[in-house]
Amino acid sequence: MASNKNQDEAAPKKKGRIAQIKQTYKMARRSDSRIGWYTLGLILLVLAAAGTLAWLVGPWWMWALTGLPTALLAGAIVFGRRAERAAYAQIEGEPGAAMAALGTLRRGWDTTPAIAMNKQQDVVHRAVGKAGIVLVAEGSSHARVTNLLAQERRRHERISPETPIHEVIVGRGESQTPLPKLAKHVTKLPRALRGAQITELRSRLRALRASAVPMPKGPLPKGMKLPQGGMPQNQR
Repeated sequence: MASNKNQDEAAPKKKGRIAQIKQTYKMARRSDSRIGWYTLGLILLVLAAAGTLAWLVGPWWMWALTGLPTALLAGAIVFGRRAERAAYAQIEGEPGAAMAALGTLRRGWDTTPAIAMNKQQDVVHRAVGKAGIVLVAEGSSHARVTNLLAQERRRHERISPETPIHEVIVGRGESQTPLPKLAKHVTKLPRALRGAQITELRSRLRALRASAVPMPKGPLPKGMKLPQGGMPQNQR
């Protein structure tokens, strides 16, 4: 009875993973029509290499045992990276895209969407972690975004003047950070705070929550999700 119950519980999970892979493939194929061929080609290439080694060196069973898992792992890595690039390509330039990228940050970061926004839908988001406060802005005008960032920096300096504040503008221009590199850029910022300091900082920032504005409706393509978790929660 227990064995049957475990099998019944495992079946929906397996189906869920397969459905997720299918959904990711369909999404990625919109902007990367060759993702399936690249993934399959790499799997076959690794299998061919394993077969050649088995024929030249042997024993064949050892290469058969290790070749398939290695091929599937290589295919999964390539598939994941190309799917991530495709996801970024589809949302880049859309309002809220920067917050979607911040949602891929690992544990230790708290993210708050749209702490400031103007009529032109230029937006500033916030991430809080060991690096301090990171203000991330996105918008169509560099001058407007810079002004919006300056305002938010002054507000946060009044709340916690001793905390490092980093400013990031998302875009492809000079001194801007491309959307696909945003999460990596944030995680590489120098660490300045410890656990107790971060906790105290979060308490101070609660005073600014009342001024947060909602995100505009329909900022991203319907059903869009990034491979590492999609749209973020307020805390990670």
